[in-house]
Amino acid sequence: MSTEPVIEDNPAANRFEVRVGGELAGFAEYKLRDGQISLLHTEVGEQFSGQGVAGALVRGALDEARRRELAVLPFCPFVRGWIAKHPDHVDLVPADRRPEFEL
Repeated sequence: MSTEPVIEDNPAANRFEVRVGGELAGFAEYKLRDGQISLLHTEVGEQFSGQGVAGALVRGALDEARRRELAVLPFCPFVRGWIAKHPDHVDLVPADRRPEFEL
């Protein structure tokens, strides 16, 4: 069984989920509205901490937002910090909202 993180959207729960070895390792909650996705909260299980799982989850969520042509509002501090460290994803945040998120 692969230990690579697998990211899937779970629209019924309004969250992206990350699984490692088939086990739920974490999630990123969101609210979808009018062509925008607000990323609200990210959580990864303690046993997966420090393994890049949260980063993989955020990258997967942002890649899916890009694929769907959704504007991203990173209310979650972890997501905001991740985007700040990966400027190739800043364009997903609407230019007029970037100051609000310090991006």
